[in-house]
Amino acid sequence: MSIVRFDALKAVPWKNGLGITREIVVEPPGATMDDFLWRVSIADVDTASPFSVFAGIDRTIVLLEGDGFTMTLDGEHQHALTTACEPFAFAGEARVDVRLAGGATRDFNLMVRRGHASGRIDVVRGPVTMDGSNIALLHVARGEATIDGEACAQGDTAIAPRSVTLRDNATALLIRIA
Repeated sequence: MSIVRFDALKAVPWKNGLGITREIVVEPPGATMDDFLWRVSIADVDTASPFSVFAGIDRTIVLLEGDGFTMTLDGEHQHALTTACEPFAFAGEARVDVRLAGGATRDFNLMVRRGHASGRIDVVRGPVTMDGSNIALLHVARGEATIDGEACAQGDTAIAPRSVTLRDNATALLIRIA
């Protein structure tokens, strides 16, 4: 188990250069945007910029902070990502335009290469203690947690946790990869 602290994440430009992202982990280690198997990151959205296109990638996005935004996929389907901690899955090759609901937002992203792996995000709210043996990553979205005996704050991510205790009013994103 290892913990990635939010404060240690480096902000880098999006693939399309119109925003910033903080990569938490990529598999295999050192993979690029063109050859990762799966990738987890946190992005800041502060303008109505289109998302980067990732052909062959299944994406799941979760609003962490802010008022959110409305996504228009391929000019047709709209989805309001305005409720925190409610995952929304979509195809990475979709053309996604964004209309902010208010100010800047922060979201959590899981990207998985279709046909090579699958992934999902489950949301768990505290107080709860659980076995983490079938969890690839656990992201503390709200509040505090103790993971394998180590204190974790909002924004921290545990890779391959074994035991997890979420405190009162804490919310975690459980990422499962197959």
